[in-house]
Amino acid sequence: MASDVEVAVITAPPPFDGAGAAPVSAVSWPAIFAGAFVAAALGIVLIILGSGFGLASVRPWPGAGASAAKFSVMTGIWLIIVQWLASGLGGYLTGRLRTRWLGTHSHEVHFRDTAHGFLTWAVATVMVVLLAAGAASLAAGAHARTAATASAAAAGPYTDEVDALFRSAHPDGGPGSDAARGEAARFLAKASLGTPATADDRSWLAAMVTDRTGIAPADAVTRVDVAIAGVRDHADKARKAASAAAICMALALLVGAFIASVAAALGGQQRDEHP
Repeated sequence: MASDVEVAVITAPPPFDGAGAAPVSAVSWPAIFAGAFVAAALGIVLIILGSGFGLASVRPWPGAGASAAKFSVMTGIWLIIVQWLASGLGGYLTGRLRTRWLGTHSHEVHFRDTAHGFLTWAVATVMVVLLAAGAASLAAGAHARTAATASAAAAGPYTDEVDALFRSAHPDGGPGSDAARGEAARFLAKASLGTPATADDRSWLAAMVTDRTGIAPADAVTRVDVAIAGVRDHADKARKAASAAAICMALALLVGAFIASVAAALGGQQRDEHP
């Protein structure tokens, strides 16, 4: 008796030819750039507003601007608020303005919207950094031109210390006074960097103070010691202020990235609800 034998034939799947794949990228660059421009513009406006209220700048020198501790509280909060508002608005607009993805799973849509918000924040941040770098370059050039024509004694953060060194009941306005003050300022600038002052340098500066003011040599040495301690204290405050500024700006930027991503996801969800 003959038996039927079933033979299973396994065929390999046809090679993928790209049929059904998305013809274009899922990134909606027009929406990203639109949101980034809005975020950058609003951020600049808020930074200028904060500068007007003294919330976006720090001057660690005594009697000029906020201290490092005050900066870390006020300016840190203000930078976070700026990032929150600017990144939130930019990310939301990106989500609302992007094209609608048809036939895409909701999880993939959520991921794309979040990525669009993050890209919006990244583009806006780069734009603001480039603008700030250009403005700083222009300001540095203008300052250099102004400093070239100004008196050496009237410039620099150590003017008060130099004034205290050469203060006298009978001020001497004779030739060479600006040169002496400039040399003393350079000495204090070197001391502010943490370079130990040699005994010869201290003796030279004390002798120059005695010669120009007429005070006793012991009092001149005291003035020199006070001036050196003062500039080193100011330099320490400046370093602490710079460290606080860097930490606050980094935290604010991280907050901005998160807010932009969330806002873009929310905007994209509302975009799909209202086709």
